[in-house]
Amino acid sequence: MMKHFDKASLLEAESSFRRDLVNSLSGYKSLNLIGTKNNKGLTNLSPFSQVFHIGASPPLVGILFRPHTVERHTLENILETGFFTLNHITEDFYKAAHQTAARYAGSEFEAVSLEEEYLEDFHAPFVKLSPVKLACSFVEKNTLQVNGTEMVIGSIEHIWVAEKGLLPDGSLDLQALGTLTCSGLDTYYTGKKLSRLSYPKPGQILKEI
Repeated sequence: MMKHFDKASLLEAESSFRRDLVNSLSGYKSLNLIGTKNNKGLTNLSPFSQVFHIGASPPLVGILFRPHTVERHTLENILETGFFTLNHITEDFYKAAHQTAARYAGSEFEAVSLEEEYLEDFHAPFVKLSPVKLACSFVEKNTLQVNGTEMVIGSIEHIWVAEKGLLPDGSLDLQALGTLTCSGLDTYYTGKKLSRLSYPKPGQILKEI
């Protein structure tokens, strides 16, 4: 038996129920801590589940931000300095990562006791414990007309990956890295590999690789 919602009933539902339902509909999502630093030297750290691949040549990522109607330090720091980092989250520090979403006056790194790391003289800080770290520079920002959501595109300038999770063909073994995923706003999952399949072609039987 399935529960049905049409658009009208969804809009009439209690706001927190609607928020949690719609945020969960896309299924498991990528999970990153975004590290930034403003021009005064104050660092910021915040969890994001709206980070996505845009292209590999050149290497680009996209991030969605809620409408810029209130202070959003991560977005403001990116626009001010042009730099940010993406850091995978693991079971070792996911509770501290979740806590960075709280509204702190100072640095979230200090507030939740996550150590900053600086690599290759990059302006923005990394999370030292993270097994996958990306250094990104700002490319462009677009405001979605439908609801005011901000889409930021970043260029990947550097990548650091723990060797245990880097496969010979360039793909990542996220299970070996311990990378977590999430659903909605507050539910975390560990990844378990089911299978890796061969490239699909008409008339060919799929193989596990």
